[in-house]
Amino acid sequence: MIDRRQFLAYGGAAAAAGFGLAPGLSLAQAIDTARVLCGFPAGGTTDAVSRRVADKLRGSYARVAVVENKPGAGGRIAVEELRRSPNDGAHLLLTPAAMITLYPHIYRSLPYKPEDVTPVCTAGTIVFGFGVGPAVPESVKDIKSYLEWAKANPTGANYGSPGAGSPPHFLGALLSKESGVALNHVPYRGSAPGIQDLLGGQVASFSSPVGDYLPHLGTGRLRLLATSGATRSRFAPNVPTYTEQGFKALEMSEWYGFFLPGQASAEVTQRAAQAIKAAVSAPDVIEAFAQLGVEAGANTPAELAAAVKRENAAWGPIVTRVGFTPEA
Repeated sequence: MIDRRQFLAYGGAAAAAGFGLAPGLSLAQAIDTARVLCGFPAGGTTDAVSRRVADKLRGSYARVAVVENKPGAGGRIAVEELRRSPNDGAHLLLTPAAMITLYPHIYRSLPYKPEDVTPVCTAGTIVFGFGVGPAVPESVKDIKSYLEWAKANPTGANYGSPGAGSPPHFLGALLSKESGVALNHVPYRGSAPGIQDLLGGQVASFSSPVGDYLPHLGTGRLRLLATSGATRSRFAPNVPTYTEQGFKALEMSEWYGFFLPGQASAEVTQRAAQAIKAAVSAPDVIEAFAQLGVEAGANTPAELAAAVKRENAAWGPIVTRVGFTPEA
């Protein structure tokens, strides 16, 4: 015979199963609708990462999980939206690191601080690449020969990036500083239009996440001259790193991280971290991320908090050296 306690336990488990929730997640903990905020338009890498994880959060973390795109201001609008959201776990932000670690150094009127968000875990990591298109002679195969060409052709020595004040912009500026060769920056509104201009010869070179180049590497229409990781990217193993080519200062990677609103409890944070770690460990998610040039991988809330603090401190001297001043 089933006593009252067993009946209630059975009924709770059955109800949880009816909601599609993972074992061990009670209805008291369950979230009806989880909203993953993305500060960039649909179709980009950040959006794709957001959607892949949100797909896995359905049932395991919340009954429904949706991505809400809040594009604008280089990703800042989504961070502001998170800052104003309840800290019950129903609102998550997926963002590249720069919005949290770099922007406090370059925007005087930034309406948030790193303390206004609660680190949960990473979703994956990217490195950056430096590519050239048909505007640069085919004899240019590496960074050294590119700089020689740029020095001899100062009017054509320009490089694009996904935006002023973005990490790829700073990589190009550091390359100019380290080499002593003037390189003119051309900011774009995202990678897609910049890559199209690179392919069309309207801009000589482009600094952007490696994933942006992958669909074009086999076409012969562009050449990837360097990557920014500590070691060669598995997505472009034949391309040497900046460090291999004598530019150690340009070693750089960037993570995509999940955040909750500030002051989220340890329980809420840990529950979100466990669900996201399970999501990015799924084989189909790892493969989907690889198509984007993203190495899937989740750390812990404490590890992400330490990374935010460490990288925030590291960006200050870089911004000062480059001398970048935003308009606002």
